[in-house]
Amino acid sequence: MLATGAAVTNVTALAQVDREKIYQWINELSSPETRENALLELSKKRESVPDLAPMLWHSCGTIAALLQEIVNIYPSINPPTLTAHQSNRVCNALALLQCVASHPETRSAFLAAHIPLFLYPFLHTVSKTRPFEYLRLTSLGVIGALVKTDEQEVINFLLTTEIIPLCLRIMESGSELSKTVATFILQKILLDDTGLAYICQTYERFSHVAMILGKMVLQLSKEPSARLLKHVVRCYLRLSDNLRAREALRQCLPDQLKDSTFAQVLKDDTTTKRWLAQLVKNLQEGQVTDTRGIPLAPQ
Repeated sequence: MLATGAAVTNVTALAQVDREKIYQWINELSSPETRENALLELSKKRESVPDLAPMLWHSCGTIAALLQEIVNIYPSINPPTLTAHQSNRVCNALALLQCVASHPETRSAFLAAHIPLFLYPFLHTVSKTRPFEYLRLTSLGVIGALVKTDEQEVINFLLTTEIIPLCLRIMESGSELSKTVATFILQKILLDDTGLAYICQTYERFSHVAMILGKMVLQLSKEPSARLLKHVVRCYLRLSDNLRAREALRQCLPDQLKDSTFAQVLKDDTTTKRWLAQLVKNLQEGQVTDTRGIPLAPQ
């Protein structure tokens, strides 16, 4: 019994030492001289300290320091001169912002401060070098953490920004990982009723989404990725829930989703196979005869 008590005391003491280190690193973020190491150490600990987000948000000057790290990189993205060292450093800051974005206590304030907008210049970049790819992927991770919460306020906020065209561009030309996260973000927006209505509201919005998804299907038929295909199919299936979009999809759904092109890729993925079967079924039934308001191309 005494041994057990001693063990508990040791664990508690160790946890206290750890927390003291966390407090120290958070304080060190305020000083440019000590910030880089503090960013690295805190980003390593973000999974193991459940209340790190409120600690970061409520400590004096911390969020300002993280935003300063982001803004300091802007001159290196145009012209694209970002180095691996710069990319790693700013991505550590982004990892801490992702922690704040995903925590229920800090998420609303994070959105109210419009902090995601500071990341959009990174999503606009097109350089294919590894530092830029890592920067885009980490930035997408922050937005992905927001939409993962399935909170209405997140979708409402994102729909007031340019996130959809930014995701579509990355879905068309990013790396496989970036494409996957960008498609996941679009999927989450579509799964929200407000998001679906927004995308299907005009022909231009719907056709842009449908065109990029179609290009992705064509690319996936040449370079298969089960994970990416899953998100693409889910986006199509959700679009088919909208009657006007369903009518348009009857004309533009890629043949590769109707034939056996992806049979091998999906042989062990019962969920995606079920979604694909439901998509085809949706397009076969409930024909809309009154096409007024359907987002078809202008005559």
